[in-house]
Amino acid sequence: MIPIAKPCIDEREAEAARRVILSGWITQGPEVVAFEREFADCVGAEYACAVSNCTTALHLALRAAGVGPGDEVVTVSHSFIATANSIRYCGAIPVFVDIQPDTFNLDPKQVEAAITPATRAILCVHQMGMPCDLSSLVAIAGKHGIPLIEDAACAIGSEVLWNGRWEKIGKPHGDVACFSFHPRKVISTGDGGMITTRHKAWHDQFRLWRQHGMSISDAVRHSSAEVVFESYPEVGFNYRMTDIQAAVGREQLKRLPEIIQRRRELASTYSEALFGLPGLIVPSEPNWARSNWQSYCITLPNDCNQKQVMQSLLDRGIATRRGIMCAHREPAYLKEPWRSIGVLAASEKAQETAVILPLYPDMSATDQEAVSEAIRYILTPECVS
Repeated sequence: MIPIAKPCIDEREAEAARRVILSGWITQGPEVVAFEREFADCVGAEYACAVSNCTTALHLALRAAGVGPGDEVVTVSHSFIATANSIRYCGAIPVFVDIQPDTFNLDPKQVEAAITPATRAILCVHQMGMPCDLSSLVAIAGKHGIPLIEDAACAIGSEVLWNGRWEKIGKPHGDVACFSFHPRKVISTGDGGMITTRHKAWHDQFRLWRQHGMSISDAVRHSSAEVVFESYPEVGFNYRMTDIQAAVGREQLKRLPEIIQRRRELASTYSEALFGLPGLIVPSEPNWARSNWQSYCITLPNDCNQKQVMQSLLDRGIATRRGIMCAHREPAYLKEPWRSIGVLAASEKAQETAVILPLYPDMSATDQEAVSEAIRYILTPECVS
């Protein structure tokens, strides 16, 4: 079986975890502090706060932006359901806009029409590692005085051309960027997340909220020569990352340049191998974006049956995933409140016609050619229907 993804982990991460386990301090501690500092340096952010996963990161980002019950957040339905769910955690209402079919990202041209007096934030998603049109979104957010939050779950290592310079996603270019370290992401800590921001007050709030609202961290308390008592000035959450995860993350971060380079090579090979197949659309980068190619997602010809194509690949030992889900089509959102600006035709079509192919750093040339050859065989001379 050729898997859809495989984490790039070896003895270096195992030794890092072992070192922390034997140290006796395994929850949030010095490794988390070091990982935060190194991550901030990597992406060019002023502040970075490690949390338990990207969903909790989004929840805290929205809270810091002042999103609360009855408010509205402009976002996409075409994303993993955590994007919409994080808005509902705040009691707010997702306002869905459609995507651009070529990037699978939020269409800035539709954002302004979605903004109302109840709008408290714009939540964009760098889908599958492909950067959003941040320059347009930052301008819109600034014009309306609305925070811009970046769901950068998949986007570590991706870049945008910003004022003539290539800059990393996560600087952030909006107000906050939220990352995931799930095993299907470019680097992994098993699970985990990171919040970067340019606002010190927000950063301080994240650090308070992630640890139950505790006024004094356990690290400070344990290292104090005097007895100190913490207090809990407000309700917080248990959204902490462990030192075991952070130690693994630090090793993963060292690998990031080579991982990105390899993923870009694999994406280029796919595009060359699949170019010219009738009706098939391969992904491409805008001239202002560099993707980390967290996923390589093709769009099938209009008359293809997505499920049958995927089944044919599975029968040949090749795992795939369908196009990104649409939250508004899920049973949960038949009960949860949301609204949209017009129909979400491009989002729904992407879900129904896109297929994500296997891509991971140690994928062999033989396996990649097997995937490409299988697609060429299935789609020509006529498509599965």
